[in-house]
Amino acid sequence: MNLLSTRPSRARGQGMTEYIIIVALIAIAAIATTTFFGSTVRNQVAGMAAGLAGNQEAAESARKSAKKASTAGAKEADEGRSLNNFSE
Repeated sequence: MNLLSTRPSRARGQGMTEYIIIVALIAIAAIATTTFFGSTVRNQVAGMAAGLAGNQEAAESARKSAKKASTAGAKEADEGRSLNNFSE
C-alpha cells in the first residue's frame, strides 16, 4: 500500500520538472531572439516614436539604423557556423 501512495507524488513532480524545462527553453529562445534582433527592433521603435512626435529627421535616422542593423543580422545569419568558427 505504501508503494501506491507515493506514485502520484512522483508523477506530479515529474510533470512539474517537464514544465520547468519547457519554460526554460522558451526563455532561452526569447533571450536569443532579443539578442539577435534587439538593435533592429529598438531602432524601428525609435523611428516610429520620432515619426509620431513629428521629428522627421530623427525618424529617418532611426529607420536607416534599423535597416543597417537588419542587413548586418541577415549577413550574420547567412554565415555557416560550426564548431571550428563558432567564436569568430
